[in-house]
Amino acid sequence: MNWQTLYSAQRTGDKEERKPHPDQLRTSFLRDYDRIIFSSAFRRLQNKTQVFPLPGAVFVHNRLTHSLEVACVGRSFGQSVGNALAQKYSNESADFKEFYKYELSSVIAAACLAHDIGNPPFGHSGEDAIRTFFRDLDPDTKKILHEELSANQIADLENFEGNSNAFRVLTHSYNENEAGGYRLTYTTLAAIVKYPSSSQEGFSFKKSGLIATKKSGYFDTESDTFKAIADALGVPVKEGYSNVYARHPFVYLTEAADDICYRVIDLEDAHRLHITSLQKIKELFLPFFEKETGYNSVAYLARKIDNINDDNQKVQYIRARWIGLMVDKLTNAFMENEAALLGGTLEKDLMKCLPADDRKFIEAINEYSVKHVYNYKAVVEIEIAGFNVIGGLLREFITAVLQPEHARSKKLLQLVSTQFPITKGERTLYQNVLSIVDFISGMTDLYAIDIYRKITGITIPELR
Repeated sequence: MNWQTLYSAQRTGDKEERKPHPDQLRTSFLRDYDRIIFSSAFRRLQNKTQVFPLPGAVFVHNRLTHSLEVACVGRSFGQSVGNALAQKYSNESADFKEFYKYELSSVIAAACLAHDIGNPPFGHSGEDAIRTFFRDLDPDTKKILHEELSANQIADLENFEGNSNAFRVLTHSYNENEAGGYRLTYTTLAAIVKYPSSSQEGFSFKKSGLIATKKSGYFDTESDTFKAIADALGVPVKEGYSNVYARHPFVYLTEAADDICYRVIDLEDAHRLHITSLQKIKELFLPFFEKETGYNSVAYLARKIDNINDDNQKVQYIRARWIGLMVDKLTNAFMENEAALLGGTLEKDLMKCLPADDRKFIEAINEYSVKHVYNYKAVVEIEIAGFNVIGGLLREFITAVLQPEHARSKKLLQLVSTQFPITKGERTLYQNVLSIVDFISGMTDLYAIDIYRKITGITIPELR
């Protein structure tokens, strides 16, 4: 891969290669950002769980606020790395310098904005609930699916992945006539796909050692779309695989922005909820500054923290300074690994490219978060609720798809939005099942609970 061909203004749905948009106010890549932020799928993230249950007396992060903050960090990454590349390759074309100096920041911000847009309700437990439902089908239902669906299509369901679903949400046309979905640029879409692998060849990182196979990045229905993007940008297939590609270098920046945010912001929420203390926050994050000098020295930060009265404000200050430090450190890691990035051989995220001391500090954050935050009682309770609600909805609606002649099935299928068509005919089962998954995964937490209660008779709907 090379920096000159890794970006393009071409969009999904374009019939031929497109030149950058001439609009002086909004470039092609700014348009990507705007299309995402004005979309209903993005707006629904405001009622999807990040970690802690919603809503509550204390305002903690949801998927929408998390995505907005990741986009801010991603923009800084794009600006920092873009400036470094424009400066290093100062003899390149004006278009090259224009993109990396001014446009890469918009690309990474847009990719970060959309990185969770395919996540179902109830956080990561929602993904687990969908996977579990299809893996644990009764023998008769499983036989029906396995007789009609391909092995990769079965893997799409049994290994349901929010990353793959995000690519589908952004590129699939659903019930519309115009192709291309949101019609984003190839560049932004490539920067979103963290695991450029099909479901069947993915989920094999321990065996393959390829970070692209840690999970999956696209469903069977979008495989041709991803291939077109990879071919256009010069992203190669990994040797020995049919549907596993090298990671696009921009993905590492999108991933790094997310990695930074959830590590510090989940703990900031935990502090607001009195699950962790200011002292623990200091213990976890101030060691990163031990070898820094000047405004980044531990002594300077300690004086600034002592001058702040409110403990929540102190945590916010630590969060802001840590994010700034990590953007600098990970920008350096990106540039130091330029050859591996372009060669498609960097098989670890940028966090793992940090010096040994920093990696040790990151691991301490991970261990504490898993033990005291992600397994906190209220978090576990919402995960269990998510399993029951999503599993129950899938059971009702998938049964309706498989038994459409039943009176109850006909009524249930009337509740599915026309955006997700249920069609009759041969070889349509996979598309129909995916439509149900689209319908349920797109729900907010509250809507999923509401419709589950109504169709199971827990709540009797009122006429309005």
